[in-house]
Formats: sequence, C-alpha cells, structure tokens
Amino acid sequence: MKKLKSIFYLCLFFNSTFIFAAKVDTLQVASVAMNKTYKAAVVLPNSYTKSKTAYPVLYLLHGAYGHFNDWLSKTPNKEVVKNLADQYDIIIVMPEGETFSFYLDSPVNSGSQFETFITKEVIGAVDKTYRTIADKRARAITGLSMGGHGALYLSAKHPELFCAAGSMSGAVDMSVMLNRESSAQVIQLMQPVFGDQSGNQEMYAKYAVLRMIDTIKANKLPLIIDCGVDDFLIEPNRELHRRLVYNKVEHDYTERPGAHTWEYWENALPYHVLFFSKIISRK
Repeated sequence: MKKLKSIFYLCLFFNSTFIFAAKVDTLQVASVAMNKTYKAAVVLPNSYTKSKTAYPVLYLLHGAYGHFNDWLSKTPNKEVVKNLADQYDIIIVMPEGETFSFYLDSPVNSGSQFETFITKEVIGAVDKTYRTIADKRARAITGLSMGGHGALYLSAKHPELFCAAGSMSGAVDMSVMLNRESSAQVIQLMQPVFGDQSGNQEMYAKYAVLRMIDTIKANKLPLIIDCGVDDFLIEPNRELHRRLVYNKVEHDYTERPGAHTWEYWENALPYHVLFFSKIISRK
C-alpha cells in the first residue's frame, strides 16, 4: 500500500510540474532590413496564461556557431531557462543571431544587419505579439560569448531600449580570435560581416566593446559581467573590468571556476536574472 501511495504522489508531482511549467513559443520575425524571416524562441512563464498583466522581458543572446534555440537545447539542464521564467515571472526571448553576426549591422553586407534586427524588428515583434511592458524600465539583455558582446554593444548603442545589460564569457575584443589556431576559419566565417577586412584587427577593434567605455559610462546602465578563469576570453574580460574601474563605471564583475562551456553558462545565468530582477520595474 505504501508503495502504491509513493507511486501516486510521484506521478502527481511530475504531472503538476508538466502542467505548470513555462511555455515555449517559436516566433517568426520578418526582417525588412535583411529581407528574410528569422525565428526567436519565447519562453512565457506559467502565470502568463492566467493573468492579464503585462510582463518584463529579458533578451538572451546565443554565441558564435549557434542559433536561437541554443539556450533551450544545449544547457545540461534543459529546463533552466523555463524555470527562471517561472521563478521571476518574466518573459525570456532568445532571438536568432546567426553563427558569426556579432549582432552588428555589417558595413559591407545588407544581408547581415543584426543590430537593426534585434533593436527594431525583434523587440517590435515581441511587444506586438505578447503582453509586455513595452518600455526600457522592464527590458534587459544579456548573452554568452558573441552574445555577451552583443548584449553590451547593443545596450551601449541603444540605452533607450534597456534598463540593464550583462555578459557571460563575452567576446568583448573580437581581435583575440585572430590569435587562435582557428583564425583562418574565423576570418572565413566573418566574411559576411566584414568582407575583405575580416582579417584586419583594427576593423574588429572598431566594433569592440573595449572601445566603448566612454559611451557605457555616459549611459549609466547597470551591468553584470562574468567569465570563467579557464576561459580563453578571460584576459579581454579582465581588461574590460580594469577599464570600467579606471573610468569609475559601476558594474558587477565576477570570475568563477570554469571555461567556455555550457556548464559554466548554465551556472552563470541565474545570477544574471537575479541581478536584473532587482532593477526591472513592473509598474
């Protein structure tokens, strides 16, 4: 009898977890800028269907070689994003950024305009489709690696859109990639963004977050930045931290054990969402 009761309660637990879990939508976003339609994964907290209130939004960007569904398919715990959406009652949007866009508007290719795509087309589509608080006071952005660069870059250039920004293992100095064994492959992959200048370190530096300290300081957005001590991007992140400290830019900076891995990013994400939850306004 005890065994039957245990099985019953176990089934009840799993059924409840399934019934009350966050919902994942796939939103088709038409890009006028690139004449193409891209997908974005949208995680709606469980409370969304039972409420008429508007929700804050976190934009969560993927890294290089990745796509919009990475945060849902590559973390060791496949429920981490959904659990955070439920825990903090927040909509989490994961837009497409292609494999090497760096979330920039390419100076040479009209087919790679991901700054415009994220800041105008994705945000516009999300606010039109869902009950969001369509205001910067309830909108934050973060991401991993290339997405960390993207989150800091986009928030620096568009402070009117976001109340806070973050970066996990951010590629804040893209020229670092040219010093790696795969640099020839990187140059080839960056051709759609920078064209014949893809091997030019100065071209990368022009778009690097490390060169945006004055803009970041002027914007005064709350920032959370972290990187694993064994990550190949640790030194650029330390340099970003040093420059922010030197220029008296307030920010939250953390180094933790770990490398450029999904285990590290899965651990880092809850800290970012907690940080944003203290800043985002729901009124």
